[in-house]
Amino acid sequence: MDTHTDPYSAAATGGATPIRVAVVEDDAACRHALVGVINAAKDMVLCWAAASRTEALHQLGRADGAGAMDVMLVDLGLPDGSGLEVIAAVRTCHPGAAVMVSTIFGDEQHVLAAIEAGAMGYLLKDLAADAVLEEVRSLHAGGSPINPMVARKLLLRQQRAGAVAGLQPPAERQAVAQALSARELEVLRLVARGHTLDEVARQLGVSRHTVRTFVRRIYGKLQVSSRTQMMHVALQRGWLVEGRQ
Repeated sequence: MDTHTDPYSAAATGGATPIRVAVVEDDAACRHALVGVINAAKDMVLCWAAASRTEALHQLGRADGAGAMDVMLVDLGLPDGSGLEVIAAVRTCHPGAAVMVSTIFGDEQHVLAAIEAGAMGYLLKDLAADAVLEEVRSLHAGGSPINPMVARKLLLRQQRAGAVAGLQPPAERQAVAQALSARELEVLRLVARGHTLDEVARQLGVSRHTVRTFVRRIYGKLQVSSRTQMMHVALQRGWLVEGRQ
């Protein structure tokens, strides 16, 4: 298992608190590349890197709290189990952390399973290690980075779900349509596409506080407590397709 021994201090990053990153990757070359660029980044610190599900779960369960991180990069295909178990463990042990999948699996089944488990971002391994760091920064800032090919598959799924929703009885369609206001639906779509709260605020010409208020209202109306759950409901109801509510 790779570790990082440099001191975790704001002084080392020009006064800003660095992003604490953990890596779960069984491919040695890929893991070492990620560890290298994270160690070289002035705004990040490597907490730990694991090569298996067992190692990752051990780090997450450490009683001294040393396994805590802000962002985790995790592969789904691990030699001793599924990365989905690691994602689920993060939600239990470190609910404030954000998880981003980095994998070769881009099919709908894996993507949806990862989102349902708690992943906030989804990348394929065709991205260079230094480019992954930009996605880590985006995720930490409140975005939801997702591979374009994967996003297209989700949109196609939404369209299919929307077609099915169109067959619902009028009363059910009306109940769904009244769940969110037009502005709330607009905020939901922007957040689901990976925009940060600040980016949504700029696009809509409102304050960041206003956007947060909209997000809280959306959570309340959909009876969810996280962006992942919000996206799951939106996917099920086909709300991410423009012109459909």
